[in-house]
Amino acid sequence: MSGAQQGKGAKPARSNLQLRIMSALVLGALVLIVTYFGGVAFRILSAAIAAAIFYEWTAMRQDRVPPVHLAIAVVLLAVILLAMVLGQAATTVILLLLGGLVLLAAHGLVSGAGLASTAGLAYAAGPALALAYLRGGDAAGLLAILFLFAVVWTTDTMAYFTGRAIGGAKLAPSISPGKTWSGAIGGALFALLAGVAFAFHDKAVYGALIVGGVALLLAVVSEVGDLFESALKRRQGVKDSSNLIPGHGGVMDRVDGLMVAALVFYVIAALIAGPDTPAHAFFRF
Repeated sequence: MSGAQQGKGAKPARSNLQLRIMSALVLGALVLIVTYFGGVAFRILSAAIAAAIFYEWTAMRQDRVPPVHLAIAVVLLAVILLAMVLGQAATTVILLLLGGLVLLAAHGLVSGAGLASTAGLAYAAGPALALAYLRGGDAAGLLAILFLFAVVWTTDTMAYFTGRAIGGAKLAPSISPGKTWSGAIGGALFALLAGVAFAFHDKAVYGALIVGGVALLLAVVSEVGDLFESALKRRQGVKDSSNLIPGHGGVMDRVDGLMVAALVFYVIAALIAGPDTPAHAFFRF
């Protein structure tokens, strides 16, 4: 390739990188601001993420979703998210979600539409509810979400850099050829350190051993969530889940690991401190 050709190819690459960086900075700042305020603002953000994920899940499908079945799914999702945004009790909203899944699955089986939309509803709404109720409106919720962000973002970032530096055997070459075992292990270990750092906060309920163990679990879960979304895209024959985020692709591409980790974190915390105040399981109010 000639120098002129390299120059022509380099400009779009640099331009795309700049776009990715700008989008990441703007979205990151917005998410952290909304996270700080919590309450209804964070619940609206969680609902918007769920709506975007369900849109992308449906848009990626190669088979056409029957209009009536899709309309039922959209209405059910809207009812669930509205109840969440309005601050209904977690148990009430979870029951709405379970009832909605049963209703949509029944219609899918009877109408021949299948269970793909039901899976999409669960994948979109379940983690969004987990995010919203983890945050809540108090200081414990803020620390819980920052803990989750720190673990998942550290996993993503350090898995990339560790994998690039060490290389080695591929983690899942048929699903995501760029990921390596060294990257996955490195990302999880650095996430463990990030989690342990939270154990020394004066509002932390548990010590480094327990908090670090939860961080390690969430790191592994986030990596599994990332692979799941990669497998889903490969099955549907698409590179990105959508083009909603300039330079980054879709919302699912950005939050795949986070949402699965949020759901697992919520389940663990809710079993300890209850579904409405799960953050109190790990951080004092």
